[in-house]
Amino acid sequence: MKKLFRMAAIAAIAISASSCLAGKYMCNYALVTNPHGVEDIERTRHKADSLEAGTVAWYDNLKAQGIMKDMTITGHNDVKIHAVYAPAKDPKNAQGTAVVVHGYGDNHYVFLYLVRMYRDRLNYNVMVPDLQYHGYSEGDAIQMGWFDRLDVEKWAEEAYKLFKNDFTVLHGVSMGAATVMMASGDSLPAYIKAVVEDCGYSSVWDQFAVNLKDSFHLPPFPILNSASIVCRSRYGWGFKEASSVKQLAKSTVPMLFIHGDADDFVPFSHLQKNYDAKVNGYKEMWVTPGAVHANSYVKYPKEYEEHVRNFLAKVKGM
Repeated sequence: MKKLFRMAAIAAIAISASSCLAGKYMCNYALVTNPHGVEDIERTRHKADSLEAGTVAWYDNLKAQGIMKDMTITGHNDVKIHAVYAPAKDPKNAQGTAVVVHGYGDNHYVFLYLVRMYRDRLNYNVMVPDLQYHGYSEGDAIQMGWFDRLDVEKWAEEAYKLFKNDFTVLHGVSMGAATVMMASGDSLPAYIKAVVEDCGYSSVWDQFAVNLKDSFHLPPFPILNSASIVCRSRYGWGFKEASSVKQLAKSTVPMLFIHGDADDFVPFSHLQKNYDAKVNGYKEMWVTPGAVHANSYVKYPKEYEEHVRNFLAKVKGM
């Protein structure tokens, strides 16, 4: 019996050590990816044009005219964070301010098609941040939206100071969508009137469980448990804590949920989880047939703009 217990103890220690190492690897693999900064910006410039032709030239023209400007502030944990901003195409008749939030591994360039939509066609002022460890923003690791939400709230405040407009919409895609959903559960200033989330995950735990299964064919336990402990030790947050669903349960701000029914990266099932979690305040859902991850606008550009325009008009009429 003693020998059996000794063998069991050795096996448990081996499993624990293995899961610890696997957890560290998972944390590094997911949160400390390619270098960011100038190299990252140049890497992704072409992506903006692939999503909507002519977007980079449009952006460069605004920059050359001094209309689109850069800003750096101090974000969460005293990290220097960067954004670009511009007034609406017709500033005197601006309809509001849009804070557009990019996804995992991207930067402010990648979702310029939304910035263009808001500024040129909906006549909104725009604020477009680089999340921590992305683009020109500093940071030790990707925050998966959790602490990013606090930075986005700061950017909304900076935009309010700049544009003096009392209608702000937070619009995020993928990890950016999780970021704005997570922000929606905080105590927000009165000028944040609406949120649009496009294919955001229900929680970091749920998303990493999908990635672990798809990429490595492994179950969540014990690797995710270990990786979450490592993340909390290093960065101050855990995978289950970083939950869109938990934050949405506290949210009262009107919200438009968008998700492609062919999305298998952030599974389509996350849409219903998120939508059901929001029990207070106005909400709408738009399912885009056949759209894969973060592809709803590309597949349905006119319909996308129409849904956003109509949603914001309804919110303004409340």
